[in-house]
Amino acid sequence: MKTITLKPGKEESLLRRHPWVFSGAIGRSDEDIAEGEIVAVVDAKGRKLATGHFQIGSIAVRILEFGDKSLPENFYQQRLENAFVLRKAINLIRPDNNCYRLAHGEGDFLPGLVVDIYGDTAVVQAHSPGMHYDRLKIADALISLPEAGIRNVYYKSDTTLPFKANLDPVNDYIIGKYDGCLALENGLQFNIDWLKGQKTGFFIDQRENRLLLEKFSKGRDVLNMFCYTGGFSVYALRGGAKRVVSVDSSSKAIELTEANVSLNFPDDNRHAAIAEDAFKYLDNIKKDEFDLIILDPPAFAKHRSALKNGLIGYRRLNLKAFEKIKKGGVVFTFSCSQVVTKEMFRLAVFTAAAQSGRKVRILHQLTQPADHPIDIAHPEGEYLKGLVLYVE
Repeated sequence: MKTITLKPGKEESLLRRHPWVFSGAIGRSDEDIAEGEIVAVVDAKGRKLATGHFQIGSIAVRILEFGDKSLPENFYQQRLENAFVLRKAINLIRPDNNCYRLAHGEGDFLPGLVVDIYGDTAVVQAHSPGMHYDRLKIADALISLPEAGIRNVYYKSDTTLPFKANLDPVNDYIIGKYDGCLALENGLQFNIDWLKGQKTGFFIDQRENRLLLEKFSKGRDVLNMFCYTGGFSVYALRGGAKRVVSVDSSSKAIELTEANVSLNFPDDNRHAAIAEDAFKYLDNIKKDEFDLIILDPPAFAKHRSALKNGLIGYRRLNLKAFEKIKKGGVVFTFSCSQVVTKEMFRLAVFTAAAQSGRKVRILHQLTQPADHPIDIAHPEGEYLKGLVLYVE
């Protein structure tokens, strides 16, 4: 195993069990280390601190195991079994819910790996070259998980791997085949399109927030912006909403939303779906037309260089909602931008409230669900921020 040696004093983060080694912390390394290769990380005195996947870039090593132990042959089997035990312990795997995140990168001590489960299919995303090269081992470990019932493993990493690695991944089945999927989430059915849909096909991370929205929906006129597959819309309808309008700029997303609404509420005339730009739609609606608005946009700031413009985008979006919503209305607003902290997001929303001249109170502060756990040594893993706001 090749070795990476840290500069003196740069071992502190590893001693705190932070799972990344940044390139600037490296003093020297063995020659010809390949992307994705497993390396030993040692301090300036030569003491082994950890083992991980090497990659070229700001994050140079993603740690798989701390200490001087070697990785066991059944490393992925052990880690994925532990992840499955956690999901069972929090009662996510049950007759009315068969979709969940099984592996959440650093949060499950598998940095660079995401695995979402939809019924008997696992959709795997690699975010590091090391996980890309280990994809066959990961697929075998998934299929052999006791009680999980996984028969198909689909690999989908064309947009998640670092482009500088020149890996040219192909989205395809490692094991099994596609035979359609109707996933169950809290008793509601959803068509999942992991072949052509965004991410792994569905935004599992909003499951608990959708359930909360359902409780606010009775008798309300609901506007679901950036609806994608219509998850919030379906929950609002089950919650007794008077009317639900779903908006997305993508006509494909509107088709998915309409299909999911029809699946759960066939011939329900309370729902309408519109393909239009979100900002344009909010500009054109009447004031007081809606008394429950969901703002769940894609990440406005995917990288730190886009942070300033991203925060402006969140402020503008929330300002439009505050200006339009009926008195006594409720806004569910979110940011999934990892570089936007909770404090930054709240400040952007606070600024929008001040500019609107409305009185706004926070009813709930929202985050990602328990199957998207956050390693306590890796606070960067807390990416989803949300607020439920009462607007007077």
